[in-house]
Amino acid sequence: MKKSLLIPFVLAPMAIPSVQGKEQVRKDQTEKRPNIIFFLVDDMGWQDTSLPFWTRKTHYNEEFETPNMERLAAKGMMFTQAYASSISSPSRCSLLTGANAARHCVTNWTYPKNEQTDSPSSVFKVADWNVNGICEVPGISHTFQVTALPELLKENGYHTIHCGKAHFGAVDTPGESPYHFGFEVNIAGHAGGGLASYLGEDNYGNRTDGKPSPAFAVPGLEKYWGTHTFVTEALTLEAIKALDHAKEYNQPFFLYMAHYAIHIPIDKDARYYQKYLDKGLSPKEAAYAGLIEGMDKSLGDLMDWLDKNGETENTIIIFMSDNGGLASQPDWRDGTPYTQNSPLKSGKGSAYEGGIREPMIVSWPGVVKPDTKCDKYMIIEDFFPTILEMAGVKHYSTVQQVDGKSIVPLLTQAGDPSNGRSLYWNFPNNWGNTGPGIGPTCTVRKGDWKLIYYYDTGKKELFDIKEDIGEKNDLSLQHPDIVKRLSKDLGRYLRKVGGQRPTFKATGLPCPWPDEIDR
Repeated sequence: MKKSLLIPFVLAPMAIPSVQGKEQVRKDQTEKRPNIIFFLVDDMGWQDTSLPFWTRKTHYNEEFETPNMERLAAKGMMFTQAYASSISSPSRCSLLTGANAARHCVTNWTYPKNEQTDSPSSVFKVADWNVNGICEVPGISHTFQVTALPELLKENGYHTIHCGKAHFGAVDTPGESPYHFGFEVNIAGHAGGGLASYLGEDNYGNRTDGKPSPAFAVPGLEKYWGTHTFVTEALTLEAIKALDHAKEYNQPFFLYMAHYAIHIPIDKDARYYQKYLDKGLSPKEAAYAGLIEGMDKSLGDLMDWLDKNGETENTIIIFMSDNGGLASQPDWRDGTPYTQNSPLKSGKGSAYEGGIREPMIVSWPGVVKPDTKCDKYMIIEDFFPTILEMAGVKHYSTVQQVDGKSIVPLLTQAGDPSNGRSLYWNFPNNWGNTGPGIGPTCTVRKGDWKLIYYYDTGKKELFDIKEDIGEKNDLSLQHPDIVKRLSKDLGRYLRKVGGQRPTFKATGLPCPWPDEIDR
């Protein structure tokens, strides 16, 4: 659906008669516009930090050391109920488009062209989802055509920088490259959804013997090959070089700092590993804690650059994770567990809170009151209209329908866009890992109530999230009226936006929508 809006008046008020006139338009576009850093962590759980996002600290908050997250929170607002999808690609596609995953239909992780990444099931066939991701051009099979956030920012005077993990589209499709979405600089971003190695000693997974490198080898950091530079540090050094260059441009910048950390493999960062062993953590836990602290150092280094260059007071920083931590799941190489999200239930890939609730902080000097906390809920597609509003982009046109709502009223404490709002998730897929809440599901949250519907079994679960953050008490039998109301809400929404559902192999019929099951 096309959203028809006016062209920004600063872009084309009339013909520009002279070079001097062009310079004035450029000045009008960029004057007093804030820089924006979106700092996205991969697979970071709600508890993977020394900064408590709950009502109290837990022993997990005591294990980890993230002083720069604490530093950022002291300057801004923490969100205790910030949501994303439970898998990487859906979240990242929603961030760039403002569209809910049920609408863009990139519902599982992308990589090979025209191939599903779902595990097989004997019961159901997964939906025919957009395996090739998002892109800005029409006619590409199994993609969702978009007008991307960085494209709009670039058109409105921003210098746009991508650093780290992209994961927007499949290999050999336009969406594999951040350049395709309006980023003017791309550092190490490609179709891969993870990394082969964090270690410079391993060339970040790249081969030098003429044989093909692994699919998830990190590209573009050759200068660090053969060194002891952890990939998190290498990306930070390159991002700072890009910022040094950007400050010469006399225009605001948008830095999308999308770390590969803390995704598996759990490699040891020699800067921190021994410290966590000395604290009593197991070798795997110590390596994981080191990944987190290395990510936190990157955040601090960027904040230090802002201080040094006099940009702190004119820069918005948004901190977020793309999905929940890989909770209670063993490391894929040696079978040992290393993290979990308690008191939240389950983790990555799950419809439970551990899979979708994320650590989030926003610092906006002069606008967001320092050292504050917001307990209202929001979801990752909300960043699209929020960032455009922050950037002063009042009028824009997109080829996709934008589902997100600006959270500026929450940041300014002037209103509550979550009031009466439903949040939706659709995952008609089979991710492959096992665990609570992992499977083909769709979910709705409205107010304190959350309904999870399992496509393959027809089971429904109802939770009062405010009273039961760990989702231990299924109240569906006690409140059939609420189950029915939320089922109707969810079913209507999924049909409205073109959401997909699996089919039963035995019959070839689609799994019922949640409002077609009366239980």
